[in-house]
Amino acid sequence: MKILRELFYFMVENKKLWMLPVVLVTVLLGGLLVLSQGSAVAPLIYAIF
Repeated sequence: MKILRELFYFMVENKKLWMLPVVLVTVLLGGLLVLSQGSAVAPLIYAIF
């Protein structure tokens, strides 16, 4: 969580808030892929992408 906090402070200080949606989508997709590795949802996720 420290890395995300530092990234957020960096974006605020350097006025790069346009990066926030990109980072959020990347983190959410990464979490979805990690969580679906061993589940029955995996074939659905692979079909979407």
